Amino acid sequence: MSNVEVVRAAFAAYLAQDRAAIDRLLAEDFVFTSPQDDHIDKAAFLEICFPTADRLRRQEILDAVAIDDEQVYVRYAYELKTGERHRNVEVQTVRDGRITEAQVYFGGRFPEG
Repeated sequence: MSNVEVVRAAFAAYLAQDRAAIDRLLAEDFVFTSPQDDHIDKAAFLEICFPTADRLRRQEILDAVAIDDEQVYVRYAYELKTGERHRNVEVQTVRDGRITEAQVYFGGRFPEG
């Protein structure tokens, strides 16, 4: 798989809540950073962040582009079950077919239309 395909597969695993698939896609030394989580490890990510897909009504990847040989830029939109809509950006680092780092940048609410 290309690095972009690895990242897309991780998003699909999240939405499906496929723990076995995400475990294969994340490196053992995986690090996750967002405005709410500062450099948490794989175990913390799987405990805190991964199980949150049930709050989504839908999610769509708008862009997934290789920045260089390791980094992938991803922009996505999602709608919560509450009806709120958001867009976020992530930069994920992929080495040897596994994601080693995810840096998430939260966008604000995105209005209809």
